[in-house]
This record gives sequence, structure tokens and C-alpha cells, in this order.
Amino acid sequence: MPDVATQVHSHPGAVLDWVGMDGIEMPVHFDAGNGDVQRANARVGVFVDLAQPDRRGIHMSRLYLLAGEYLGARPLDAPLLESLLRAFLVSQQGLARHARASLRFDLLVRRAALRSDHAGWRAYPVSIDACLDSAGFRLELGTEVTYSSTCPASAALSRQLIQQQFAHDFDVAAPLEHAAVLDWLGSERGIVATPHAQRSVARLAVRFAAGVPLNLVALIDRVEQALGTPVQTAVKREDEQAFARANGANPMFCEDAARRIQRVLDGDDTLTHFHVRVEHRESLHPHDAVAEASKPAPGKPHRAGATPSIGTAVLEQATDPVR
Repeated sequence: MPDVATQVHSHPGAVLDWVGMDGIEMPVHFDAGNGDVQRANARVGVFVDLAQPDRRGIHMSRLYLLAGEYLGARPLDAPLLESLLRAFLVSQQGLARHARASLRFDLLVRRAALRSDHAGWRAYPVSIDACLDSAGFRLELGTEVTYSSTCPASAALSRQLIQQQFAHDFDVAAPLEHAAVLDWLGSERGIVATPHAQRSVARLAVRFAAGVPLNLVALIDRVEQALGTPVQTAVKREDEQAFARANGANPMFCEDAARRIQRVLDGDDTLTHFHVRVEHRESLHPHDAVAEASKPAPGKPHRAGATPSIGTAVLEQATDPVR
């Protein structure tokens, strides 16, 4: 059968960085480090460069078939993806020198309620990007952590209004009665102002030391514990009250949140690099408050704004480059 993609191009001289397919629907299996191998519905991208300027196109269907063969074989890990990329290059019969694959799916993690005996599921977005080029094999893993943040400035201003209301309602010259104060504290006048809080997102970029096992769930747990108020799943009244208490005791600016994550990741000797971007999606105004912190990779300068859309964790791989 004719294959016009292999014909000589009518405008030779142009090489293409990447050619392939994106958004391929495909099941994958993934162990996030807790031993729970999950089946996920992924969106997959497969690419190679077109290094031969006189060739019209690549063997695109071969990438699709190889992705289905390799990704369905066993749970995702770095060796599997490196093998897949090398198979991509072999399949192109000299047309390509570099290969890439990307995967997007959700990881479900069971989370217990704060006080009640209930539990529910949290879906964490996961991105995996693998590349094989002249620098060797690299694998990136991304996720997000969603949490609640109460504004410290708003909390202080709210406390001031409550103090003013108390001074108005209770005569300084009159003796205070315990029952009267207790009733006042339980009334709407005792909480005339409340601080604003908002749903916030932390995006992470982490480089693991070579040979360190990937444990995405442990990374998420450390970040959520540092923040103190991750969003909840199953919530009864006692859980909501516990969450309100945690927010009241845990006000934070975006700068505070970034530093908390920075501190916990800085103390992890399995990590050689990280980049943190936190976004507080303010309820006070329509724009976000943003803070970033990083520990640059060895030999690389600090570069602000480098975090991918949902964060990236980079696994250092001691593999041979494509020559």
C-alpha cells in the first residue's frame, strides 16, 4: 500500500522539533508509592523529532501502537518509559533522534475525616513527561495540593471589630457576669466579623536523587501536613468544626505557605531540587496572590516562573544519551 508520508518533501531543509499525537485515550496502571496499583484513564501524547529535512512525515501510527503495547504491559515507572521512547526511535528507521511521551490522569487517594469515622476519596492530578534526547533520559512527574488559607490581616481586623463590639455592649464601669459574656460570645454580636479564607493550590517541582524510589503519596502527605488545612472529603458537623478550628489557628499569607513547603522539602535529603508555586485564589478580590520558592538544581541558576501547569517532579536518571 502507498505511504505518502515517506515521500521526499517538496520543500527540503526544514527539520521539525516534535511530531506526533496528543490526547490519546488509553488505560494505564500507576503505583504512587503506597502499594496501591491503580488503573487510570489517561490522555497520552507521543512525539519524535523529524530530523530528516527531505522526508515529508514520520511513521505516526507506529507511535500509537507502541504506546498501547508498552503502557498496557505493567505499572508505569522510569525504565518502562525509557524503553518506550527507545522503541519510538527504532520504529522511525532513522527519521528521528529524540522522543517524548506525556501522560495525564488522576490519582485517587483515600482520606480519613478529621474527627468522625468516615472517609472519602481525593483526586490528585498527575502529569508524567518523559524525554529522550542528546542529554539522555529524563522523567518529570507533576501534581497539585489544594488547601484552605485564612488571611492573617483579615483575621486581625476581624478581631479588632469584635473587641469594639464588646466594648460597646459591656459598660467598662459595670461588673462582668460570666453568663452574660458567655451568651454574648455565642451570639451574632460576638462574631460581628469573620476573616476571609479561600481555596488555594500548591504546585510543586521536585527533583529526586538518583536511585531514590518514587513515592508521590508521601510527597503529597508531607506538603499537606506542612500546610495544615488541606481540603476535606467526608465532612460531618464535628469534622467541619475541627476544620474551622484548624483554619482559625492556621492563618497564612501566600508567602507563609510557600515558606512552609520550602522548609519541609529543604529538610528532605532525598530531594536535590524543588520549585514551589502557591496560588491563593482570593475571596476578597478577583485576582490571585502568588508566591514561589525554589532550590535550584546543581549547576543551574535560579529561574522564576518555571513551574509547569500542575507542577513537576524530576527524576534524575543515569542513562546513556541518544547518540
